[in-house]
Amino acid sequence: MPTRSDLRNVAIVAHVDHGKTTLVDAMLRQGGQFHARNELTTDRMMDSMDLEREKGITILAKNTAITYAPADGEPVVINIIDTPGHADFGGEVERGLTMVDGVVLLVDASEGPLPQTRFVLRKALKARLPIILVINKVDRPDARIKEVVDDTYELFLDLDADDSQIDFPIVYACARDGIASLGQPVDGTVPTDSDSLEPLFQTLLDTIPAPSYEEGAPLQAHVTNLDASPFLGRLALCRVREGTIRKGQTVTWCKIDGTTERVRISELLMTEGLERKPAESAGPGDIMAVAGIPEIMIGETLADADDPRPLPLITVDEPAISMTIGTNTSPLVGRVKGAKVTARMVKDRLDRELIGNVSLRVLPTDRPDAWEVQGRGELALAILVEQMRRESYELTVGKPQVVTREIDGKTCEPVERLTIDAPEEYLGAITQLLATRKGRMEQLVNHGTGWIRMEWLVPARGLIGFRTEFLTDTRGTGILHHVFESYEPWFGELRTRGNGSLVADRSGAVTGFAMINIQERGSLFVEPGTEVYEGMIVGENSRADDMDVNITKEKKLTNMRASTSDETEKVIPPRKLSLEQALEFCREDECVEVTPTSVRIRKVVLDQTIRGRAAARRKHAG
Repeated sequence: MPTRSDLRNVAIVAHVDHGKTTLVDAMLRQGGQFHARNELTTDRMMDSMDLEREKGITILAKNTAITYAPADGEPVVINIIDTPGHADFGGEVERGLTMVDGVVLLVDASEGPLPQTRFVLRKALKARLPIILVINKVDRPDARIKEVVDDTYELFLDLDADDSQIDFPIVYACARDGIASLGQPVDGTVPTDSDSLEPLFQTLLDTIPAPSYEEGAPLQAHVTNLDASPFLGRLALCRVREGTIRKGQTVTWCKIDGTTERVRISELLMTEGLERKPAESAGPGDIMAVAGIPEIMIGETLADADDPRPLPLITVDEPAISMTIGTNTSPLVGRVKGAKVTARMVKDRLDRELIGNVSLRVLPTDRPDAWEVQGRGELALAILVEQMRRESYELTVGKPQVVTREIDGKTCEPVERLTIDAPEEYLGAITQLLATRKGRMEQLVNHGTGWIRMEWLVPARGLIGFRTEFLTDTRGTGILHHVFESYEPWFGELRTRGNGSLVADRSGAVTGFAMINIQERGSLFVEPGTEVYEGMIVGENSRADDMDVNITKEKKLTNMRASTSDETEKVIPPRKLSLEQALEFCREDECVEVTPTSVRIRKVVLDQTIRGRAAARRKHAG
């Protein structure tokens, strides 16, 4: 079949924080996309969302294009897809892999392959894509390059890669400095036989195949992503599989439901660097954006008007975690000016999220103002809630739950592969934590540096709320990552959070006087002056049961002077919980109130009398 030698399409995949976006930065700088006077002043240029910059992770897959001119050949356009490294955003990875002909697998020279490395590599091997291994951060003082290469080979074998897939080229890089080499450097040093990414660019051209096509075939363009423009409306990002698409052309739009419709391409855009520029046409292998089809969806096909041939729909892994998202039902609802509080507004926003997020599901519940939202993991759902909070929505969010399946007549739940790096003195504490969560240890490696690496298989339920306890027990030194492994029969009841909650028994403002008396009972989440209401959780009890407290109690004024009046009472600074920590903290009968200005934890049933009766009935029944 003929090929386009002037084009390469490649995806960069890796575990979180192994340097994908930094490498793309360096490739853009050295690809000649920017004029010297227009030198870029920011790092991580591909991280376009505020949340991506704040959290230091890639959330959305994005593409850029570099024109590389080899010393002995014609210029080649390299389309690069920067994919997320976190498995919770796996739908973005799977979409990105449908657009490319090869993969650059990035692995940290010290940490080596981690769970998300396994996840993205499994997808690339399944798609039969050629792979280039890049060992990044070779200048780290704790780099162990040879061992990491060996670990990567073992991972390929573990994922049943065949001989052709295991025979991959290796590039050693320091993406931060924009240096790559084909020769293995000494651990902890920058390669000295190169001062640029030239070896990586050349390896890309030699390893990644040029897009192939069939002469005279009718048009087929696959919609793999969606974007929006304030001037053009919805943009469909497509890869042209066969034929040529032109601006102003009439094509057949093959929809998900099997119907077709003739539409006109009003605008066609091609990516150059970080910008989309108007173009007249796009051929086989090109990644481009088209405007003029306001209702187009991911996975649909733009085909020849006279001979439409739809391409297969894009499929992604099923959701594993769900949570209930509904309108804010607390007594403090609507206090923030401009907040969006109605059920219709919340439902419209969730429907809009479904358009571009193929790994999300929204299901109705028995309440008209709440919906069950299913996704890959806690982080993906927490990111959605955080985005809605920043858009001025007020929400009530339930405790994350696992999505079960019926397999061979048995109820099965998702199991995660958990990898932990921690100082060896915390081995006992970590083992005890995971044993109570029905975890099974798969592997224990001691690197001889005082640190250990452990691999566990743990029910996804057991990892909800685990991170906070883990960081507490390891004094903040431990590192953990997990990724979906398989479904196994229901593990039974799990004990996750051992402590109860301190619950406000009335409305009012928090006083320092009340806090001084209550802080002996546990750790508090609120500070003096905070407005609370009955049923709002104001702290964590040091005991296993819940306790109703009066945190608004004021000191009575008298004309009698106490002998200790000159002594200063000390209020312990409260524990401030982020949105993710609040969701982890929740029990079954608790939920999180999310507003543009604050995150509060509360009981689902606010009235303490009703809660008391329900608890008494449960105790009597037990």
